[in-house]
Amino acid sequence: MSNNSSYNELVLKFANVNGSGSASANTFCAKALFRMGIPVSAKNIFPSNIQGLPTWYEIKISESEQLARRDGIDIMVAMNAQTYDQDINEVLENGTFIYDSSLLRDFKRDDINIIGIPIAKLCADAYTDSRQRQLFKNIVYLGSLSLLIGIDFDVIKQLLSDQFSSKPKLYDQNIKALEIGRQYVKENIKYPLEKQVRKSNKNTNKIMINGNEAAGLG
Repeated sequence: MSNNSSYNELVLKFANVNGSGSASANTFCAKALFRMGIPVSAKNIFPSNIQGLPTWYEIKISESEQLARRDGIDIMVAMNAQTYDQDINEVLENGTFIYDSSLLRDFKRDDINIIGIPIAKLCADAYTDSRQRQLFKNIVYLGSLSLLIGIDFDVIKQLLSDQFSSKPKLYDQNIKALEIGRQYVKENIKYPLEKQVRKSNKNTNKIMINGNEAAGLG
């Protein structure tokens, strides 16, 4: 762990492909942070609803409750090779760019931390069904991220338990994918990152809700 570690003040962004099943994993991440008591503001960015086109999900994490969006990303989880150039340029100096290194790339930045995790290969080794290989990539990167920045694993497991209370087989499959991501980090990557999260108490008597839900409640 670095002596320069800082907590609960960062912008985390996911770059995905529309229709890849990433929305659930990204939302789980935001909800887990919120349940840890950390103020968060999440924004879904989808220029198009067409399957296969780029989509992004940005989470502002702020212990000081400064939740308005700002320029620059501290940690980018890049899962769309088509937008690598755009995504890596958004990362702030000394920030972190995480990508699927099943296919190695040479990125032209030496002022950031670049972390490769062979997510597609890990899923290909663990699953035989092509649909599962695609969907569980998202849960694998969530598992990796939980160690890299310190998201409470018990909180994530409880979220999954709530989501799949009537589907224990799906719960077990998701836990397996989380563990795949965590195990790779344990064996191959120095963790946690300088930008980290830890439990807080800023969300007492608060709920996490999106705009559509709020409008529905009136």
